[in-house]
Amino acid sequence: MSMMGELNFFLGLQVKQHKDGIFLNQAKYCKDLLRKFGMDKCKSINTPFSTCCHLDHNIAGNPVHETKYRGLILSLLYLTASRLDIMFAVCMCARFQSAPKESHFNATKRILKYLQGTKDVGLWYPGNISLSLTGYSDLDFAGCKIDRKSTSGTCHLLGSSLISWQCKKQACVALSTAEAEYIAAGSCCAQTLWSRQQLNDFGILLNNIPLLCDNTSAINLTKNLIMHSRTKHIEIRHHFLREHISNGTCEIKFIGIDLQLADLFTKPLTRDRFKFLLNELSIINVNCPLQ
Repeated sequence: MSMMGELNFFLGLQVKQHKDGIFLNQAKYCKDLLRKFGMDKCKSINTPFSTCCHLDHNIAGNPVHETKYRGLILSLLYLTASRLDIMFAVCMCARFQSAPKESHFNATKRILKYLQGTKDVGLWYPGNISLSLTGYSDLDFAGCKIDRKSTSGTCHLLGSSLISWQCKKQACVALSTAEAEYIAAGSCCAQTLWSRQQLNDFGILLNNIPLLCDNTSAINLTKNLIMHSRTKHIEIRHHFLREHISNGTCEIKFIGIDLQLADLFTKPLTRDRFKFLLNELSIINVNCPLQ
């Protein structure tokens, strides 16, 4: 705060201000991270997590140094401040910090190999965006192979600019996809209300904010009070979604899985799908021409 002039660097976050927008990344931090863990000369790969990889406790596997593994996870978590493309992979590996095995460490090394080829990737915020807020809610039902809990993924865009994202394993086991999707949508609604309040402080009042979900059963639960068989296991705190839908604060809508941007935060993806979502979320390489 004591520095004068244009902001360029702050706590590892690099800020490049152009006449048509702002670009945020952590290229220097990423290079230092690769050098620290001896991966600065490794070959790069296209995705941070393999679609064939299913991590579990691997009790029979070879143990690795816990301090080194936890240090790597913490370093990667800080990198997710601008590199949301690695968030799912990092959160998955972070679940095994208590007794990491060689298979878990190999998964984190894959993330580093991905970073080797994408050090200059970051978030692009164009200057001429529309002030419209949109939330995306997605889910990987029973995705955790250990306890069969589902993984929720949400993100919010202000115009075409990504302003928030989340990848989180749900606290309880869901008995149906409708229940799990409803819980994820409730979490997305909570973040929508917080973002709406922040915009309201700047004099921007928004109502009927679209909340896009790819599960019709979860959408129907917000409109139909009779479907008790699908809702009896959902905690009461998640029913506030129904209230805000009826009040007109949010408007839940269906979106096809192909256009579900929050898919990036719930599961491993193929190379083509991964690149498509990065492009839709304006995650670009600083060395590429700005559009």
